[in-house]
Amino acid sequence: MSKSLKNILFAIAGLIGLLILIAVVLILFMDAGVFKSRFEKAASEALGMEVRVGGRLGITFFPELHVSLDDVLIRNEGIEVAAAKEATLEIALLPLLRKEVRISRIELKRPRISVKRERDGKFNFEQRERAKRPPPAPPFDHLSLTDGSFLYKDEQSGEGFEVDDINLDLRSLQISEGNSSDFIKNFSCTVEFACREIRRKELTFTDVKFTGEGKNGIFSLNPVTMRLFGGQGSGSIRADLSAPVSHYSVRASLTNFRIDEYFKTLSSKKVAEGSMDFSANLTMRGNTAKEITKSAGGEASLRGENLTLYGNDLDREFARFESSQSFNLVDVGAFFFAGPIGLAVTKGYTFATIFQGSGDSSSIGKLFSNWKVERGIAQARDVAMATQQNRVALKGSIDFVNERFDDVTIALIDARGCARVQQKIHGPFRKPVVEKPNVLVSLAGPVLSLLRKARDLFTDETCEVFYTGSVPAPR
Repeated sequence: MSKSLKNILFAIAGLIGLLILIAVVLILFMDAGVFKSRFEKAASEALGMEVRVGGRLGITFFPELHVSLDDVLIRNEGIEVAAAKEATLEIALLPLLRKEVRISRIELKRPRISVKRERDGKFNFEQRERAKRPPPAPPFDHLSLTDGSFLYKDEQSGEGFEVDDINLDLRSLQISEGNSSDFIKNFSCTVEFACREIRRKELTFTDVKFTGEGKNGIFSLNPVTMRLFGGQGSGSIRADLSAPVSHYSVRASLTNFRIDEYFKTLSSKKVAEGSMDFSANLTMRGNTAKEITKSAGGEASLRGENLTLYGNDLDREFARFESSQSFNLVDVGAFFFAGPIGLAVTKGYTFATIFQGSGDSSSIGKLFSNWKVERGIAQARDVAMATQQNRVALKGSIDFVNERFDDVTIALIDARGCARVQQKIHGPFRKPVVEKPNVLVSLAGPVLSLLRKARDLFTDETCEVFYTGSVPAPR
């Protein structure tokens, strides 16, 4: 027998012996009841919460040693925080010979996690009388969740959201030694996330996915993709939490979103039809939501073509506006705020006359809504739309810090960009003040529309130009 063959046989025999020895160790030291109680104790101490295993324990040896635990429950002061239908632990074999349990991976199947912020500001997973100390390094470097759910509720604000069908893969988990205040700086990982939907009040994000990484307090999610209002969303998020004041940058776009899906958040009626595009590029800094909003800077834009408004013939309403004034010009602003911007702006004002139409319809050939954001205030830079016969434009600013309209003016403008009628809205989002329309130039009926256009183009009469943007006057 050759020497190499002997070595191979010895190696095989040694491997078989090792497996037999490990099996003996498992039999001696991994009694199901004993292991469950040890696991519950170790996990409870690590989390600072009560961990219980209500189901069976199973063991498989190949390709690695896996221990599965059914019906795992985590409670804090008697309140359920998390639960999993099954938890699988991947355990290194050799340390078992020294009666050491080293977990390299944890997989949770069908977990449900519930996080609540109480009225006193405490979270349901916090310890009321627990001394501050650095969080322990995770006893594993790979965590995965499949078919999970997550629920968050803030009792202070009444806000919350739900996430369904979560699939999460966290790798290279590390927590370096340091103070508890430096936890974020000492934490590092890579992440892959996907879920079926995220629900927040009447808003639903679907098919949400992102990949990311974090190290030394700097975290990046790129790309982030989702669907919203029937459109495709994409973007990236970067958060630098390493400095005393955190810095954030967000790039986002939502293409071909359905305006009818957006208006469903405001009314059950079919208000409009067509697709629009939204984009934003923002930077922020701060450690609280107020600070972050107050520091926001960048730009946001909304644009669309060939949109249809149901329920009102805007051109007819504009033509008889001087005599009836039954139509609120401000309500046309609902289109300028469509999409993600409108979710904050339309908290109180309902743009009622848009939703209480006469059964007619209007064609909006082009809409452009471009905003510059500084210190949390969005300033209208180029905001206008054109129907078949008229243009409507907007000036003013939206204060997201104090949640109010800052002298926003919406005007019906002529071919020169001069205001013929204008109406102002100001005050808080939840209860704004809408002033009466101000007719600056006498309006003619539809029969005289061609003469009026000719006058607008060739008259020498001077006026204060209200709009000089990119939406041309209708022909």
